[in-house]
Amino acid sequence: MTDEIVAEESSSVATATFGGGCFWCTEAVYAEIRGVKSVTSGYTGGRIPNPNYKQVCSGLTGHAEAVEIEYDPAVVPYEKLLEIFFATHDPTTLNRQGADVGTQYRSAIFYHDDTQKEIAKKVIAKLNESKVFSSPIVTTLEKAKVFYPAESYHQDYFANNGYQPYCQAVVAPKVAKVRKVFKELLKSE
Repeated sequence: MTDEIVAEESSSVATATFGGGCFWCTEAVYAEIRGVKSVTSGYTGGRIPNPNYKQVCSGLTGHAEAVEIEYDPAVVPYEKLLEIFFATHDPTTLNRQGADVGTQYRSAIFYHDDTQKEIAKKVIAKLNESKVFSSPIVTTLEKAKVFYPAESYHQDYFANNGYQPYCQAVVAPKVAKVRKVFKELLKSE
């Protein structure tokens, strides 16, 4: 058995779920990170089962556009995922990311266990204390609920549509920031 196969067999998988505004941006950012096995765009934190994009965009379902990340914590710890999360969206605006307004665009950490919740609280407190942002962080901490994958055309959106004006204006700068600031965490080409 090769070392690579042994490493794959011994790796563990954990789940992180974040809402950072438009899921196209958040998905594209985490797709770049070593140790991230998959990123799925979808909806969580709402009141109705199996919502669709139109329903979520109405703001009436309570869902947030979010990503569910399957990752190996031995390669990229949860704290690093949170660092990336806070560096790639504005966690100080309530229910808003840029031109996207509504609870579906809220900054939210959907924790899967008490450990994730406590780590998130500590990271938020540290960022607030060190005044990294000019305003306090309003990111919500919400217990993870059922995650509903978004429609297929939303998956890998930036990879498949990077030429579109929204992707060039909004998504691409976030990906470029991750490539510069978190260079040591990038997947090798």
